[in-house]
Amino acid sequence: MAQQIVNDFSIVVGTANGSGSQTSNATILRALFKMGIPVSGKNLFPSNIQGLPTWYIIRASREGFTARRDEREIVVAMNPTSFAKDLESVLPGGVFFYDDAIKQPVAREDITIYPMPVKQIVRNDANIPSNLRDMIANMVYVGIVAQMLGIEMDKIESALSFAFKGKQKAIDLNLNVVKAAAEWARDNLEKKDPYYVEPMDKTAGLIMADGNTAAAIGSIYGGVQFVGWYPITPATSLAEELNEFLPKLRKTADGKNTFAVVQAEDELAAIGMCIGAGWAGLRAMTSTSGPGLSLMTEFVGLAYLAEVPLVIWDVTRIGPSTGLPTRTSQGDLKFAANMGHGDANNLILLPGSVNECFEFGWRAFDIAERVQTPVVVLSDLDFGMNQWMTEPFKYPDAPMDRGKILWEDDLKKLTEPWGRYLDKDGDGIPYRTLPGNRQIGSAYFTRGTGHDPYARYTEDSAVWESNMARLKHKFETAKQYLPKPVIETVKGAKEGIISFGSAVAAVDEARILLEKETGRKTNFLRLRALPVTDEVKKFVQKQDKVYIVEMNRDGQLYQQLLLAMPELASRLVSVAYSDGLPPTAKRIVKEILARA
Repeated sequence: MAQQIVNDFSIVVGTANGSGSQTSNATILRALFKMGIPVSGKNLFPSNIQGLPTWYIIRASREGFTARRDEREIVVAMNPTSFAKDLESVLPGGVFFYDDAIKQPVAREDITIYPMPVKQIVRNDANIPSNLRDMIANMVYVGIVAQMLGIEMDKIESALSFAFKGKQKAIDLNLNVVKAAAEWARDNLEKKDPYYVEPMDKTAGLIMADGNTAAAIGSIYGGVQFVGWYPITPATSLAEELNEFLPKLRKTADGKNTFAVVQAEDELAAIGMCIGAGWAGLRAMTSTSGPGLSLMTEFVGLAYLAEVPLVIWDVTRIGPSTGLPTRTSQGDLKFAANMGHGDANNLILLPGSVNECFEFGWRAFDIAERVQTPVVVLSDLDFGMNQWMTEPFKYPDAPMDRGKILWEDDLKKLTEPWGRYLDKDGDGIPYRTLPGNRQIGSAYFTRGTGHDPYARYTEDSAVWESNMARLKHKFETAKQYLPKPVIETVKGAKEGIISFGSAVAAVDEARILLEKETGRKTNFLRLRALPVTDEVKKFVQKQDKVYIVEMNRDGQLYQQLLLAMPELASRLVSVAYSDGLPPTAKRIVKEILARA
């Protein structure tokens, strides 16, 4: 047997969508995590209810890398439809587990092959009732893979307990199948492959979470009071998690809800409700994806001009049109930045980790209310629906920033008339009042048409230009409230990379690979918000060349940077591609070298 390869490989499980493999795959992933091994999980599934092929990719990395890899050392084939493709994909020297009920040729001599008698184990060895066999059959490969790799059974049990929330009957039923399969493998399979797992301590103090759950919890900690939403992949689970946690965390002592979650008839209604709630003083939000964002555009323009704070989570999928609903992308950046009719700008937050999905969940409300404008948080499917290792979430360490609100006592102290859109401080941000304020002079009429500083209707050209200039100035003021970019410099590096979002995990690995293969060192700027700030310009000025790595066809961040710093255009190089898959380090290195 070849030299052992420990804690450094990918496991790819091929099943049919709707076959119930999600729990099985998550069990392997979480068991490895509980063994202290850095892992990541990517679910590649079709946009139908059931039947088409789906793959789950588990990467174990002793170095702590979490980006997807193209190499497939270990493949588990449970789907006849994708069987030939799965077999072909195994790396030479790799391992192929397959359900022996699939009667297709296995004609490869450069890999280790382990047939699995799934039906026999479920029917005879585990003694599962006939009505449950199809539902639980995938646990067979969990047991066999665990036995052959060395995954500890107590960690499997712990993972099942987490999945079934302590429901002992379900835990025992599934664990019995896993143990029966492991015993069969111990008695019938001879270990011929080089792949093993061993306990490590690199996940101590970490948790596993997906970005949509993190965003939901962060929004709750940020004081969300109203949620208007409409289901859409891959954002649906964000609202579902709000429905899960809000009743547990946001009730009064006598059991009354301090929140409202409304599933609207469509995205247009959802954002309209949020604008009404935000205008009334509630912390309001919605979650959607690209097609839903398109439907919300007119209302977002209203919120921009009427200066109503609200938060929009865009969990991006690949487009245009309905596109590939279950594939990831960063293709909404340009649209979100200028969404709205005419001259409109929006503040964009770009979380670069699941932990930042939590942080931006609460921080987005502070920014929206401070600046009195819509804030769009651009996540994506890879963050939103996949499991990532992360630091535990930290409760916000600062009080809520409600921004410039005039309460009754504030109005009583004024020595001159208040104007809703009057710039008293020179920062472009006016003061607002909220419904229920009984002080005379606190009311105003909100409109999406032209208005003067006192909210009075006007079509006067000079007044319109003045108001639009103030809004542009407010947009500049807003930069000080946005999350700053994270910059990493390397001694001797003359080139840089700029990226954002879930692509960062692959960029981190690509920088190491690029230096190892070519000797080229790179500095790195992780962008966390738009518009572009001076920190980004200064970073570009210090580099001979800067590669802009992003997951879309047209280089949308590259375009935003060109607009912000045209004088530095010759230093910027677009490294944009969009295949719908989470990026890999090797692909990024290849794309950079092709443009060097």
